[in-house]
Amino acid sequence: MTNLNSKNIKIAVLGTGHLGSIHTRLWKTADNAELIGIYEPNPEQAKKVADENNVQIFASPSEAFASVDAVTIASPTLFHYELAVAAIKAGKHCFIEKPITATYQEAEKLIALARQNNVLVQVGHVERFNPGLAALHDYHIAPLFIEAHRLAQFKPRATDVSVVLDLMIHDIDIALSLVKSTVISIDAHGVAVLTETPDIANARLRFANGCVANLTASRISAQPMRKMRLFQKDAYLSVDFAKGSVEVYRILNEGEETSSIPAMMLGSIDAGDVKKSIVYEQPIAPQVNAIAEEQRAFINAILGHSPIAVSAVDAAEALRIAEEIAEAIKREAATFK
Repeated sequence: MTNLNSKNIKIAVLGTGHLGSIHTRLWKTADNAELIGIYEPNPEQAKKVADENNVQIFASPSEAFASVDAVTIASPTLFHYELAVAAIKAGKHCFIEKPITATYQEAEKLIALARQNNVLVQVGHVERFNPGLAALHDYHIAPLFIEAHRLAQFKPRATDVSVVLDLMIHDIDIALSLVKSTVISIDAHGVAVLTETPDIANARLRFANGCVANLTASRISAQPMRKMRLFQKDAYLSVDFAKGSVEVYRILNEGEETSSIPAMMLGSIDAGDVKKSIVYEQPIAPQVNAIAEEQRAFINAILGHSPIAVSAVDAAEALRIAEEIAEAIKREAATFK
């Protein structure tokens, strides 16, 4: 593995499409990092991004590996595994955009290879860094039911994978991180409308601890939406990922102190001898760029300041569940042919 005694971690971005170009721009101003260059197989796109960011263009991934300590892999999903294997074998830490690889089997191999080479891998499940979710940091989160809607207007990019791997996987990852329990059953439905893979899908996940998550994703919606609602004992929490905001409704025993967040009393409930109050809170979300925050987390992990924020193991489990959902959709579709 590369010696990282120098102050800044040298970075290359592999793939400069929509997300890759954003990563390139943000790496230019990241603390403790130095963007060295990019690799992009499309010459016109490579020149455009390189000119905008005043960085060099590498002729190949191997040329990039020779000049840097770590890479951001933002290529189409089908190339994640190939590029990550080459980077890991070269001893380079990897930030890989989600999904980690095209298949769970590839993800398992990648995890083993990273461990063998003592290389860190972080995966770009960016919603983990969403300001709305970050605002819930001081709350006890123990959901018993989750309702998520992730709806987007159709865009030609990212249609190399189904809506499950493109959009729903965000909410799968968040649900797994919040529930912290094993998924024991999956019921899923989906329809391919504009592409060869499902463009709209719904999945119902049942966890071993009794929690149920109902996830809906669409990339053919008229109006975009990225919301998740959490229902748990004495609380209802609503996260709007698009706005980066959150609303909390809680039930407190009479006289019980609210949190440090200003609360609005909405009413009271008589429950036998105990009176309860309904309070509304709107935690202040940090004003941050989620992609910049995940880049910061990646650098801090490389420097040994913190553990990996979204590990390859986390991402692989989200991918495994996504594959099971996709297979359930295929099985259901086959019954109607």
